[in-house]
Amino acid sequence: MEKIKTKLIQIGNSKGIRIPKYILERLNLHNKIELIIDEKAMQIHIKSDETPRKKWAEKFQQMHESGDDMLLIDDSLDLEEWDW
Repeated sequence: MEKIKTKLIQIGNSKGIRIPKYILERLNLHNKIELIIDEKAMQIHIKSDETPRKKWAEKFQQMHESGDDMLLIDDSLDLEEWDW
């Protein structure tokens, strides 16, 4: 576990922190993050909210309903062509 000390900075009526670029890259943090607040331990955990494949099932259903899920290339395999 790595510890880095930083200061809270004023951002309008709020306060924020600056996260160094190398940490953002290392932890794959981009635009959206999730803050997990642990009041007992007096800690805030930062987690990426960018989940690849999020809502894929919903998007695939929409594609199916609009008929946009047809194969562009026939994926049938003709085993007669293969030299066994």
